[in-house]
Amino acid sequence: MILCDLCDQAKECKQREIEDKEYDICADCWDALAEKLRGKGREIKERETVFLPLLPKEPEKPEARPVPGEPPKIWGSAKPQ
Repeated sequence: MILCDLCDQAKECKQREIEDKEYDICADCWDALAEKLRGKGREIKERETVFLPLLPKEPEKPEARPVPGEPPKIWGSAKPQ
């Protein structure tokens, strides 16, 4: 038998943790406290899917052509294959 922290009577109590502190609370006091606090606190929402908007693609730049009179650019590697 343990003294209840709420009603100070010697009853069969369980340890309950409330806001990081432990209390010995009997079943009668716990039921009354739970009923009093029902509906309080943060509302629990179901997870839902969120679709993000598509990012606009940048238009591809046309390949730059060499100016007349300049040598053309050669794209390749100097490594032998």
